[in-house]
Amino acid sequence: MAGNSFGKLFNLTTFGESHGTALGGVIDGCPSGLDLDIEAIQNELNRRKPGQSEIVTQRKEPDSVQFLSGIFEGKTTGTSIGFIIENANQKSKDYSHIKDVYRPSHADYTYDQKYGVRDYRGGGRSSARETACRVVAGAIAKQLLKHVKINAFVSSVGDIFLGKPYQELDFNLIESNMVRCPDQVVAEQMIDRIKEIRKEGDTIGGTVTCVIQNVPVGLGEPVFDKLHAELGKAMLSINAVKGFEYGSGFCGAKMKGSEHNDIFNADGSTKTNLSGGVQGGISNGMDIYFRVAFKPVATIMQNQETIDKDGNIVEMHGKGRHDPCVVPRAVPIVEAMAALVIADFWLQNKVYN
Repeated sequence: MAGNSFGKLFNLTTFGESHGTALGGVIDGCPSGLDLDIEAIQNELNRRKPGQSEIVTQRKEPDSVQFLSGIFEGKTTGTSIGFIIENANQKSKDYSHIKDVYRPSHADYTYDQKYGVRDYRGGGRSSARETACRVVAGAIAKQLLKHVKINAFVSSVGDIFLGKPYQELDFNLIESNMVRCPDQVVAEQMIDRIKEIRKEGDTIGGTVTCVIQNVPVGLGEPVFDKLHAELGKAMLSINAVKGFEYGSGFCGAKMKGSEHNDIFNADGSTKTNLSGGVQGGISNGMDIYFRVAFKPVATIMQNQETIDKDGNIVEMHGKGRHDPCVVPRAVPIVEAMAALVIADFWLQNKVYN
């Protein structure tokens, strides 16, 4: 299997399966001498881990990261940073009913067809549990980018939307509720909707908005490695993501150029920011903002028609511990992937420019 690494200079390679002994990763390219706050890294994992509230999967995992290399006396040494996160609460028997059955809209069928074998326990390598490794690397990238602020939050659940522009939101309120929406009134509506969906044995999708502030001008490597292109790749690599838009996004397609153009101020900033902080694939110093769409979780606690490995039509019923909506736990993952992209381009600027 290829495709286990992300980044050019600040590079993360991950390994492990949902119900294996452990997940882990290797980070290459992190500069030496960086003072690491291990507690802050663990806090980021705590934001992603299962079992943290009543509206997420009830799998109980401590998700404690253990660093194996690349750190000495609290500082990075410049060598490979190796780490593992042990799996402590596997219930592999929950998946015995799909040993020979393909779950609709999961990776079961495609993995089996491509590799000729699949780990059916929790989806194996295709499980979103792999994203814990990304959060570790992203937390380190955040500490490398000391002056850059990265904040993601839930902006919709189903048809419940947070309609305010991000400039009117207090990012300090993101962690004030279990759905991670910085508007308490809308957050309560979202939470009630997720609880309702869970009782129905169903799931629901949503969106996460991310804002990156204090980004220096000049990040991004055209023609093919545009900043927004790498952010899009990073977000679309996250499990369950179905869409990515930055700046004006699809709404910009409805506008005229006279409406959409960002007029310059004398200092190079712009009066508006429909470009989303990126022009010509390069950061322009304005806020970078984008939205990521997550589909409903594919495993539902209802009967569904599907096929088995022999092509027979069969009926299956979801089992196990699953999120009724992924977006609350996706917030730190989106932040982590954004941090990896910005850190990688920041290092490229230092090396090549």
